[in-house]
Amino acid sequence: MVFALIALAGLWAGLQNSLAGGGSFVTLPVLILSGLSPLAANITSTVALFPGQVSAGFAGRRLVSGAGRLPFRALFLVSIAGGAVGGLLLLNTPASMFSRLVPWLVLFATTVFAWGSFREKPLDSHAHLGPVGAGVAQFFIAIYGGYFGGGIGFLMLAALTLAGLPTRNAGATKNVLAAVMNASAVALFIASPEVHWMEVVALGSGSLVGGLCGTWALHRVNEKVLRMVIVGIGVCLTVGLFLKPV
Repeated sequence: MVFALIALAGLWAGLQNSLAGGGSFVTLPVLILSGLSPLAANITSTVALFPGQVSAGFAGRRLVSGAGRLPFRALFLVSIAGGAVGGLLLLNTPASMFSRLVPWLVLFATTVFAWGSFREKPLDSHAHLGPVGAGVAQFFIAIYGGYFGGGIGFLMLAALTLAGLPTRNAGATKNVLAAVMNASAVALFIASPEVHWMEVVALGSGSLVGGLCGTWALHRVNEKVLRMVIVGIGVCLTVGLFLKPV
């Protein structure tokens, strides 16, 4: 029964990660309720959700692009570097400080994304983040992703849309970059005694299916509806996190 619930949480997290992000806010409470410590739940969730992120990124690869004048290769490299830094920080420091910041980060990212998506844009509008700004933002998001990870999808969507990417392309690019930054962290976590492998198998199986379903939706959902869904998820996550932080 417990593992069925974990698998269901993985399914929902994979779907949510593909569309917007925040899947770890579903998996972390479930893993903690199953008996894992917060640190073990964080590391186990990161390892388990990684296959779903890879499958979602691969399935949506045709929509992936660079951000304006910043090529995708540069985003790829800074994501690897930032994810490795974040993973090392997690293995050597407590995550309590980041846990307290998470509601504010998700609130900020949701607000920025909503403002960028729904404000009236002049015909000659330009991106607000240049290549340097987009690269720096992605590096720090990757550090956060390797360290805690909750809400990185919203942060990347906010940064990539501010850098000029359409919502659909930003979503697909975000999925690939999430897998890239977590690859660095997973490589560090794989030998950790905090990884609980039975939970990884249950959670990872569900996230694989959910990730593919989310990618299917990303290709087919009307872009205005997609933006509304993303903002709606962000608002719900923010309210939930302020009421009961992870």
